[in-house]
Amino acid sequence: MVRYIALLRGVNVGGITIKSLDLRELFVSLGFDEVRTVLASGNVVFETATREPHAVLKRRIEQALGDRFAYDAWIVLVTRAELERAVDGFPFDATDARRQPWVIFVSDPAVIDELQTAADGVDPDVDPLVADDGVLYWNPVKGTTVGTPFAKLIGKAKYKSVTTNRNLRALLKILG
Repeated sequence: MVRYIALLRGVNVGGITIKSLDLRELFVSLGFDEVRTVLASGNVVFETATREPHAVLKRRIEQALGDRFAYDAWIVLVTRAELERAVDGFPFDATDARRQPWVIFVSDPAVIDELQTAADGVDPDVDPLVADDGVLYWNPVKGTTVGTPFAKLIGKAKYKSVTTNRNLRALLKILG
């Protein structure tokens, strides 16, 4: 069995409302085991014995979400080990109460390079940013997460289908 975490983009914000129970039932109907949802922001932990290629599994889940809940569904699909590495690799002071510890998951490796290159000119005090395997770590000052140059960059429509972000504290709950 492989334990996965599906990180849904844009759920329970912007008019896309999905109840945790309905989300869980959908994943169970797809044949997954040990399904649980975490928080109300579209995090589903599940196990599967299937050996479907990662990209096929991702597309199958996105298709089922779109069909069931009538929206353009995008997820980033990670294994538990990948999520643990992302959490363990957070390079900033996660205890700094003045800042927001974000992990941005990216399902297309070329996009990480593109975002990193585009962010090269940003002020590192305003938009502290570090790229790693499959993620970007971002640590802006609280209250600025929609107004900084990097926030405006990551908010562009072209990145919706391949990125989703989670606060480090939420990720710890998912792993818990």
